[in-house]
Formats: sequence, C-alpha cells, structure tokens
Amino acid sequence: MSHDKFLRLNRIINGDPNAEPPIDPIVPVCRATFYAGIKKGIYPAPIKLSPRVSVWRASEIYALVNDKQSNLEK
Repeated sequence: MSHDKFLRLNRIINGDPNAEPPIDPIVPVCRATFYAGIKKGIYPAPIKLSPRVSVWRASEIYALVNDKQSNLEK
C-alpha cells in the first residue's frame, strides 16, 4: 500500500500566497491549460474522490517537475 500524499489542483497551480512564508505554485499554469495537458498526456490524470473533488498524487506531480527540469538541463 502506498503512503503517497495528495494535492488539490489549487495547490498545484496557485500555491498558497497567504502562507507564511508564501508557497509557490508547483506547476504555474492556468486551470484550462492544466486540464488540456491532462487530455494530451502531459500532466497526470486526477483521482476522483467524489463528483466534485479531484486530487493528484504528489509523487506524480513532483516526478513531472523533476523530469521537465532534467530535460531543460540537457
């Protein structure tokens, strides 16, 4: 059984500017761009907890960021 954390979309694309210190977005794109990226296979698909609640595995989001970062360094 995995003990992965889950992230809501708002935390992924907006961070938390009201936190002390402020938390930067993980993937700084708009909601429409993120969902278009899911359809294209760029971003991982959400896990539906209920009809109105979707979450993403933190490990998949951070793996995506690390992969994009390592591609930029090449």
